[in-house]
Amino acid sequence: MTDIAIVYHSGYGHTQRVAQAVAEGADAALIAIDADGNVPEGAWDTLAAAKLIVFGSPTYMGAPSWQFKKFADASSKVWFVQGWKNKLFAGFTNSATMNGDKFATIAYFWQLAMQHSGLWVGMGMMPSNKKESTRDSLNYVGGFGGLMTTSPSDASPAEIPAGDLQTARAFGERLQGALKLLA
Repeated sequence: MTDIAIVYHSGYGHTQRVAQAVAEGADAALIAIDADGNVPEGAWDTLAAAKLIVFGSPTYMGAPSWQFKKFADASSKVWFVQGWKNKLFAGFTNSATMNGDKFATIAYFWQLAMQHSGLWVGMGMMPSNKKESTRDSLNYVGGFGGLMTTSPSDASPAEIPAGDLQTARAFGERLQGALKLLA
């Protein structure tokens, strides 16, 4: 059993690829929300045992996918007994445009974590915002509150910019480091 669980929905495979990269950096368990908004058997137990829960979803129309929202609504059973109180939380999102109102999705995740009486872990890294920065630079999209990645609408999941995947792995490493602060 791992100390970090990533629960995510991916509509076309892009967000799944980002989730996998975060998991590589964090040594985390992956919990995929299916197309009907359900998690696999044992997922709630994995989340209960985790010390840090990471939320992930594509940003569709300025918010998480409805499948993720269904999961969030189902977490009200855990909320009622404060089952995730004092756990660490973090989040990530992906969309086709550089902005795409991604931060609204991160804010949704933050609010969900706060409702569960959790503690939020942000990116902890500066953005690549200088003239020499390229699309493959670390944190090029410039997230602070959570990981934000961009996949062009006509790109396959295999074509996610390398810098975004590198940023996702670095974010996972930060999450692993956050757990050490609790020890």
